[in-house]
Amino acid sequence: MNDIRVLVADDQALLRGSFRVLIDTTPGLTTVGEAADGAEAVELTRQERPDVVLMDVRMPRLDGIEATRQICAADGGPRVLILTMFDLDDSVYAALRAGASGFLLKDVPPVELLQAIRVVAAGEGLLAPSVTRRLIAEFARLAEPGQSPLAGLDGVTDREREVLSLIARGLSNKEICDHLHVGHGTVKTHIGHLLAKLHARDRAQLVIAAYESNLVQPRRR
Repeated sequence: MNDIRVLVADDQALLRGSFRVLIDTTPGLTTVGEAADGAEAVELTRQERPDVVLMDVRMPRLDGIEATRQICAADGGPRVLILTMFDLDDSVYAALRAGASGFLLKDVPPVELLQAIRVVAAGEGLLAPSVTRRLIAEFARLAEPGQSPLAGLDGVTDREREVLSLIARGLSNKEICDHLHVGHGTVKTHIGHLLAKLHARDRAQLVIAAYESNLVQPRRR
């Protein structure tokens, strides 16, 4: 099995170096490059074709949000794991909308960072509860009155809509299995169909699709 190839993008050289040492000393992971800004991250992604990009949000020349958008717009592009200092960062929503597969705080324990890289590389979205809460709050703020229900869900079956709503509420695959009284393989099949029908990259994008289609209604305070 080939190593997961990781590109590190951060404007702080010390952090880049720390991430690189951590990744390169972990079996199954390898660093293929370091970028000091978003523009360099986009260029190195084209050259090195990593599996995962660790992307800082605030960088010179080109910020992490726009760099993520450009990287994810390319066919067969890598997964992007956003790194930031604060879980209240207003850029979280914009980063996920740009195509990021996950979000992580920079002070996360090393073992959690390494696991996050593996999760994202495997095609799963990484949404911590705090991020899900911020997404819901943002959708509640941006929701347009009178928006048509289930917009954009043509071709999605009733059962798939049920699975999608549970994903949007933060349930894991196992929790969905228990809720619907079905097997793990069945849930994975439904999720695979949803990813294909909604042209979503991963679970994070499915959450966004559920709210933007008005399938799930954010609770307004």
